[in-house]
Amino acid sequence: MASAAARRQDINPVRKWLRWNEYTPTLVLFLFPTVLFMVVFVIWPIISSFQLSFYDWNGIDPTRKFIGLENWARLLNDNVFWRAFGNNLTVVVLSIAVQMPIGMALAILLERGGRRFNIFKTIYFFPLLMSSVAVGILFKYIYDPSFGAVNGLLKAIGLETLKRNWLSDPGIVLYSVIAVICWQYIPFYMILFLAALSGISEELRDAALIDGATDRQYYLKIAIPLIRGTVRTAVLLSLIGSLKYFDLIWVMTEGGPSNASELMATYMYKKAFPSFKMGYGSTVAMALFLIVMGIAVVSFYFSRRLETEV
Repeated sequence: MASAAARRQDINPVRKWLRWNEYTPTLVLFLFPTVLFMVVFVIWPIISSFQLSFYDWNGIDPTRKFIGLENWARLLNDNVFWRAFGNNLTVVVLSIAVQMPIGMALAILLERGGRRFNIFKTIYFFPLLMSSVAVGILFKYIYDPSFGAVNGLLKAIGLETLKRNWLSDPGIVLYSVIAVICWQYIPFYMILFLAALSGISEELRDAALIDGATDRQYYLKIAIPLIRGTVRTAVLLSLIGSLKYFDLIWVMTEGGPSNASELMATYMYKKAFPSFKMGYGSTVAMALFLIVMGIAVVSFYFSRRLETEV
């Protein structure tokens, strides 16, 4: 009996291997379009951009001049690029500091409200349904110093001294745009946290309340720690997205005034297309890629480490 069982155990891995080979052609057939898309539209452009960063090319001339590491040396001494990098870090910090708490607070509010608050789930989600271009154009009018809603509201409530040129003042333009970014993306994290909170067993909450825990204690000491994986994912998404942000900034300010709202992505676009410096633009693009990849890898590493330690 023992020998027969041992033979069956020896045969099972072989059967599994044969079964895998039986379905391999089907798997390859279904995976091929995705792999082909990734190679053509993601991997090859990255390789081409990295190669182009060693050339001086205007994007039109059929010939390219190889200049080695000159573009990279220039980048290291480019004050505008480093200012854009600092602006990106500001966007990262403020996005996480604003979007995560407000998104969590709204998620808790909607989760406590149950079906009565279903209409608010739809209303709060509206900003995310709008395109970034439409949002940018809308808030350019809202921030207009002459007839915009912000200055008009300040005047109406007697705070006319706080009126500003919100998109023309180098000291506040970046914060004005970050406020719009947060307004648009808070609903995404709200839905993410709401889905995680809804997945917690009702029995656990009832048991906590029976033991004397208040709603505040339940969320702070039980619910939020239980969804810490979702919170870490949200922070990583916000971090990576903020580092490569482009569209809303470009529509509202184009990185101005005087590079006060310049980000790495907008600077890359300016150098590659309006300035016809494809080689240097590719260098900025590759620097952005390496920075985002480096921070993402480090963040994933520490995230996994936290998961194993908890």
